[in-house]
Amino acid sequence: MFVELGRWLALFVKELRQIGRNRRLIVMLIIPPTVNLVLFGFALNPTVTNLRLGVVDNSSSAESRELVTAFTESLAFKVTGYYLSESEMSEDLSEGKLNAGIVIPSDYADKRTRGESANIQLLVDAVDSNTATIAAGYAGRIVASLNQTIVASTPRKSPQAAPGGSAQTPSVPPRASRASITPRVALLYNPALLNSWFIVTGLIGALLVLQGSIVAAASMVREKEVGTIEQLLMTPAEAGAIITAKIAPIFLLLTADIGLSLTVARIVFGVPVRGSLLLFVVSGSLCVLSGIGIGTMIATFVNSQQQAQLMSFFVNPPLILLSGAMTPIEAMPQWIQPLTLLNPVRHFGVISRGILLKGTGMDVLYPNFLALLGFCILLVSISAWRFRRQLR
Repeated sequence: MFVELGRWLALFVKELRQIGRNRRLIVMLIIPPTVNLVLFGFALNPTVTNLRLGVVDNSSSAESRELVTAFTESLAFKVTGYYLSESEMSEDLSEGKLNAGIVIPSDYADKRTRGESANIQLLVDAVDSNTATIAAGYAGRIVASLNQTIVASTPRKSPQAAPGGSAQTPSVPPRASRASITPRVALLYNPALLNSWFIVTGLIGALLVLQGSIVAAASMVREKEVGTIEQLLMTPAEAGAIITAKIAPIFLLLTADIGLSLTVARIVFGVPVRGSLLLFVVSGSLCVLSGIGIGTMIATFVNSQQQAQLMSFFVNPPLILLSGAMTPIEAMPQWIQPLTLLNPVRHFGVISRGILLKGTGMDVLYPNFLALLGFCILLVSISAWRFRRQLR
């Protein structure tokens, strides 16, 4: 056992020294993620449609149903659930199942009948500031249109005739003509509507996978170009030890990019850290391993670094575009949205935004964490199996 460990450590040190001599690789690990986070965080501006709406109808009246119908008829919202309490709806907002929610108070119909101003509560998930802005704007226009409809349909009282034939003007004007609905908007998780928070928290996972795939592919293919694979085959080390020894230094270097990305997000954009930092680092490490698995798999299909770069163009752009990192998944066509579930970057984006912006934990994020873990195991296993076959 100690002999095998010594062989593995020798291979590990050899890989570290080889990486240390490659200054371009070190620069690539530091400069691209920093520059990309800053540029994309400032430049990108996504748009969304089909906002998911939750409803808490404490009034259960014809007037409250009229309000909900006004939201759905606008085609900007679609009701995806009715809830018994505001706390129940807030849980789905926290888990990302809703974009917005409305709370209709129990006295809503009574105030409408008496001609008083009726308040409603609009809760908006402001993690994606662009979505929150659209949701609040649409809600304001919908309520304003409904107010006009209410005023137009309310009959005005005519002056009553006083004894002697003269018209008597009421001392108090008819209140029904002044009935209105007043929305109170609460922006959750991102009250300042900073669009950079949404972009940066999603882009971290994309950069980790991108860096992992590029660096791993370049490192593996270099062994073929230089011809050192044959030398490795002459060593007494087993194929598994050779593979893990090559992956371990890359993994350690790329995990440092997790801290680098988080530091840039915190200092440059003021992104908060409201949840578990340990869960974030572990999830980021799984994302790095997924990227290394993709890069190692690419290396098994090519014989040069130029070929590896060309093949990565067919793999990495779809992973980033279908991750929801820069464009909300709700803005994608319906038939494409299920495909995003097969993307590890998408699951890390949900974890990243949940931890950093919402402060959610494993009790909420475990489906995405398990999916990310499954992708990591699958990609690393397949790539290691293919690379082991080339070593025989």
